[in-house]
Amino acid sequence: MYDVTIIGGGVIGASIARELSKYQAKVLLIEKEKDVSLGVTKANSGIVHGCYATEHGTLKGALAAKGNMLFKSLNDELNFGYRQTGGLVAGFTEEDEKRIRELYDNGIKYGESRQDLQIIGPSKIRELEPHSNPDIKIALYSRNVGVTSPYEMTIALVENAMTNGVEVLLGKKVQRIQKQEGYFIVDAEGKRIETKQLVNAAGLYSDEIARMAGLSKYTILPRKGQYILFGKDQGHLVNHVIFQVPNVKGKGILVTTTYHGNFMIGPNAEEVSDRADLSTTKESLQYIIDAARRSIPGFKLQRAITTFSGIRASIKEKDFVIDGDMVQGMINLIGIDSPGLTAAPAIGKKVTEMLSQGGLNLTLKENFTAYRAPLVLKKSKDFDGSTEHEDPKKKIVCRCETVTEAEIVESFTRGLPVESVQSLKFRTRAGMGQCQGAYCEKRVKKLMQQELGIPYEEIPMNSHREEIELNKVNITEIRKMT
Repeated sequence: MYDVTIIGGGVIGASIARELSKYQAKVLLIEKEKDVSLGVTKANSGIVHGCYATEHGTLKGALAAKGNMLFKSLNDELNFGYRQTGGLVAGFTEEDEKRIRELYDNGIKYGESRQDLQIIGPSKIRELEPHSNPDIKIALYSRNVGVTSPYEMTIALVENAMTNGVEVLLGKKVQRIQKQEGYFIVDAEGKRIETKQLVNAAGLYSDEIARMAGLSKYTILPRKGQYILFGKDQGHLVNHVIFQVPNVKGKGILVTTTYHGNFMIGPNAEEVSDRADLSTTKESLQYIIDAARRSIPGFKLQRAITTFSGIRASIKEKDFVIDGDMVQGMINLIGIDSPGLTAAPAIGKKVTEMLSQGGLNLTLKENFTAYRAPLVLKKSKDFDGSTEHEDPKKKIVCRCETVTEAEIVESFTRGLPVESVQSLKFRTRAGMGQCQGAYCEKRVKKLMQQELGIPYEEIPMNSHREEIELNKVNITEIRKMT
């Protein structure tokens, strides 16, 4: 019998699992895919939003503001990668200026200092962003904006939770939930799980999980956002995360570098009916290009390396729903869209508090291990980037991202299973560079064959339950666009 079972291995479920791992409780995390972070999380923008970004007085805003303040200390403990870059909200018109002043007032209400949050004019904008569009007349500058790697963050949270005793069940889809007197029975593809309390952090499918427990009041409205990712050679064009004045559909098209330094633009926002529709389209990408050039005109489409999209778990309400009242012993997290990544550390704490108030006896562990060592090994002083070196710490497997053989081998020793090329890529970045795995894929698979002891031809490319055929715009077509 588990004390708590968490359904969903995205950044929200992972944050809750890690927070619960601080206490003397038997906790299980269930994820239907064969790895964590493969749903909404993996295609997140990776932006840690400033406190101004969400309406004051909402649960969403309070949790995002608190989460923002937790990121640095969390990264110090878990080493997933976080940079506080600062951000600008760019305005072009008098109407934009009015909205920027409203955002400023909103941030001040959350306690942001007037040093951390400023309204700036053209000269300061150009000083901060020399490659920005001269037509930007005004901007809100927030020092507290940052960037992170959402899938690396999730992996780090789960690895550390496992170190502290949380059990993880991958590749099992929840199919039935039965409420008994004082506990639940969860059927995950033939795996019977008994648990005193249940946390529904299933993201896009959280409404379906709630219905299994007898709650039909929630409806997820999938909203897709598309992106274009460029090489690191375009990263010099932007120093901060640059947003445009938000609209009713979201925070608008942003221009940024990822945590690892790649230039990136997107996302748009479009309603979709298919929660698995991760296609990209020329029409949407052209819109993103045109909008992004309003912020940074000079990026080169010839340096684009891939397109991707993500689906957000939106709802008709404008706020997060974290509901622990409808079914005794169950907490439902519904509509955790943007800025859910920013809010994740605070959501972990809130849900833990709710579980405690709901009757879970939580006593802090004396032997909790907060630290999780970074995966990427420090290169030797005489590291020469050789692809033929006998020392695995010096032998390069992925040239674009300078990933060594030792880094790849180490990723199999961290507790969380690594069973696909995709999972290895999310841990080491092998295959994420300019050539998108053209050089290293075979080398990676040979190392996987060696570590996993399975035939080369049976090594899967991704960790989804089923192979996904993505209808993506060919990158050659992107490079021909204007």
